[in-house]
Amino acid sequence: MKSSLSLDQSLLAGSASEALISLAARRAALYLSLTKPRLVLMVLVTVAVGFLLGARGSAHPTILAATLVGTAMVAGGAGALNQWLERSRDQLMRRTASRALPSGKLTPTEALAFGGSVACLGTLLLLFVVNGAAAAVALLTLILYVFVYTPLKPLTTLNTAIGAIPGALPPVIGWAAGTGQLGVEAWSLFLIVFLWQFPHFLAIAWIYRDDYERAGFRMVTVRDPAGALTGGHAVSYALVLVPAGLLPAAVGLAGPVYFAGAFVLGLYYLGAAVRFWRDVDNARARRLLRAAFLYLPAILFLLLFDPIPY
Repeated sequence: MKSSLSLDQSLLAGSASEALISLAARRAALYLSLTKPRLVLMVLVTVAVGFLLGARGSAHPTILAATLVGTAMVAGGAGALNQWLERSRDQLMRRTASRALPSGKLTPTEALAFGGSVACLGTLLLLFVVNGAAAAVALLTLILYVFVYTPLKPLTTLNTAIGAIPGALPPVIGWAAGTGQLGVEAWSLFLIVFLWQFPHFLAIAWIYRDDYERAGFRMVTVRDPAGALTGGHAVSYALVLVPAGLLPAAVGLAGPVYFAGAFVLGLYYLGAAVRFWRDVDNARARRLLRAAFLYLPAILFLLLFDPIPY
């Protein structure tokens, strides 16, 4: 009898332990979702490329690791603070209504505390382990994204241009971490990512234009039912990106293989934007998105494949 009771108690304890572990895992997944992990991953790729190009073969693995971890924390914290600020509007959009805050799975206080503490810790890690330049650029990125871009989204269509600035600063963080300074090479990387974002943003804004209108976000697509203005903007930025993509070769950062590849990639992205402009619909917008997702990793790969050493 005693052994049977002991076995039952052991099973109950095991079940309780499994339930606690499961609950902790679900809570961790909710907090992770606040950081916008896919966006953070893209940020880290550009940071790593900026770091490796700046270090030019003298990269210290510990510094690179600290740069990636610190930037991931700052970017993740910024994502959480962005969702905290936009929680009421996210509730009105189909694609965001199931997020942790609008669905009530996490409280605003939890999100604010998490985002603020993670962002602060990431900035301190960059400052004390990497260098002041990298920490300063990361902090600037956070401020522009959370406290400038996010509040402007319901106020002006210029929010896209403002938001593209912090979106293009991650390779500059990497360069600053690898060199301790900011040079023209870093800003050539910034310009490529800055311009690349616009056709990408516009395609997303077109696909989700009804959601944005419902949430009260001032996007170009909301007041452009035919899509002529949206498509024209996408083409304009993709056109400027063609010569901008060649700048790393012009400033001595990359060689002739990069130059040729960047030119072809620029024309490919421009072609996708032109096709979107000529026939603005969701299918063309998704094709433009696919072109965007191909362009950026491909051009970053070319930079690493054909760098010019110091």
